[in-house]
Amino acid sequence: MSKGKFVSGNIFNHIIVMSSTNAIGLTALFLVDLADLFFISLLGQTELAAAVGYAGTIAFFTTSISIGLSIAMTALVSKSIGQQDREKARRYVINILVSGFIISSIIAAIIWYFTPELVTLIGARGETHDLAVEYLRILLPSLPVLCIAMSAGASLRSVGDAKLAMYSTLAGGAVNAILDPIFIFVFDMGLHGAALASVISRFAVAWFALYGVTRIHQLMGKLDYKLWLSDQRDILKVAIPAISTNIATPLGNAYVTLMIASFGDAYVAGWAIVARLMPVSFSMIFAMSGAVGPIIGQNFGALLYDRVRLTSKRALQFTAGYVVIVSLIIYFLQNQIILLFSAHSEAADMVAFYCTWLSVTFVFNGIIFIANGTFNNLGYPSTSTIMNIGKATIGTVPFVYFGGMWFGAFGVVAGQAVGAVLFGIIAWYWSQRILKRLGKHDVEEEIHQDEVNLTPSLPLTPFCSNRGYIYSDQDEVGAESIDTSKQNESKTN
Repeated sequence: MSKGKFVSGNIFNHIIVMSSTNAIGLTALFLVDLADLFFISLLGQTELAAAVGYAGTIAFFTTSISIGLSIAMTALVSKSIGQQDREKARRYVINILVSGFIISSIIAAIIWYFTPELVTLIGARGETHDLAVEYLRILLPSLPVLCIAMSAGASLRSVGDAKLAMYSTLAGGAVNAILDPIFIFVFDMGLHGAALASVISRFAVAWFALYGVTRIHQLMGKLDYKLWLSDQRDILKVAIPAISTNIATPLGNAYVTLMIASFGDAYVAGWAIVARLMPVSFSMIFAMSGAVGPIIGQNFGALLYDRVRLTSKRALQFTAGYVVIVSLIIYFLQNQIILLFSAHSEAADMVAFYCTWLSVTFVFNGIIFIANGTFNNLGYPSTSTIMNIGKATIGTVPFVYFGGMWFGAFGVVAGQAVGAVLFGIIAWYWSQRILKRLGKHDVEEEIHQDEVNLTPSLPLTPFCSNRGYIYSDQDEVGAESIDTSKQNESKTN
C-alpha cells in the first residue's frame, strides 16, 4: 500500500485544499439553511422565522452527534492509512457506519418523542412553539441518514479525497435549493416544505458519499459481527468523547437562545439570522477541524511529529487571516444583510450588533476547532470533551447570564463571545503542551532500552552525550566480527 497523501508535500497547501473543498461542501449545506430562512422570511411572519430559530437549535444538537461520529471515522481511518494498513481502514469504515446508524437512530427516536418538551425548554411559546415542533418532527427521522452521509464523507477526507466529499455535500445542497421554493411556494407547504426538502437532501448526500466510498475507493469492508464487536472499544473510545464534545456547543447555544427568548421573538428572529449567517461566512473555519484531522492523523500514524506540529501552526495562521478579512466584509455589508432578510426593529439591531462588534471573535472558535482536531487525532478525545463542555458551561452560562442582566439581549451574545475568547486561549495552550511532548516518550523508551542492553564486554560508542554511552547497530555488528575473528585465531593456534 502507498503512503498517505499528507505525509509529504507542503502542509499549508494541504490545509488550504482540505479546508476549502470541505468548506465548499459545508457552505452548500449552510446556504440551504440560510435559504430556508430567507424563503420563510418572505412569508412575512415573525413567528415562522422565530420557529426556524428554535428548531435550528435542536437540529444543531442532532447534527453535532453526527459530527462526533464522523470525527471517530477521521481519527481511526486516517491513522490506519498513515500506518499503510488499508484493510484495517476498510474494517473501521463499515464498523463505524453501522455503529453510527444504530446510535443516531436511538437518539433520533428519543428526541422525536420529547420534541415538545425540548422546544418549551429553550423558550418557545404559543404558535411559534407548535411550528418548531412540526418542523423538527419531519426532520428528525432522517438523522441516521445524515450520520451515514457525514461519516462516509469523513472517510473520503481521511484518504485525501476532499473533492469527492465536497461533491456529495454540493449535491445535497443543490437538491435542497431546488426543492425549497417548490415545496414552500408552489405546493404551499410553508415551513413543512422546508423541512421535507432538507430530508430529501440528506438522502442525496448519503448516496453520493457512499458511492465514492464503495465504488471509487473501495474503502468499505464486509460486515463481520465479531470484528464489529471487537472494534467497539476503539470506536467508542473516540466517538463518545467526540459526541460529548460536539453536543456541548449546541447545549450552550440552547442556553443563549433561552436567554434571548426572554427579550421577545423579534430578538430570536435576529439571532436566527446571525446563527445561519455565521456558518456561511466562516465555513472555512467550521471546516478546519475536519481539514486538519486527516493531515494530523496520517502524519501521526507515520510518526512524522514535526509535520504534526507544523500543521497546527499553519492552521492557526490561516484561521486568523481568514476571519479578519471576512469580518471586515460582513461589517461593510451588514445593511444589505438586514434588508435581504427583511429584518425590522430588534431583529435588525441584533444583526447589526453582531456584524459590527462580535464577528471577529470567531477566530477563537477557529482555535478551538484546531485544538479539537489535534486532541481527537492524537489520542486525547477526553481532553477535547473537557474543553468543549467547559466552554458550553463555565464559558457560557455566567457570561451570558450577567451579560443579559446588565446589557439586555446584546449582552447575551456578547457574553457568549467573551467565553469563546477565554476558552480559545486555554485550548490553544493545552494543545501546544501536548504537541511539544509528542514523540518524547518514544525517544526516552528507546534510550532506556539501549542502556539496558549495554554490556561491558563490547566497545562503547559515544552516541548520546547527555544520556550515557550507547551503541549503534553497526558497532554491534563490528563487535561480533571482532569476537568471531578472535575465536578463529584461537582455533588455528
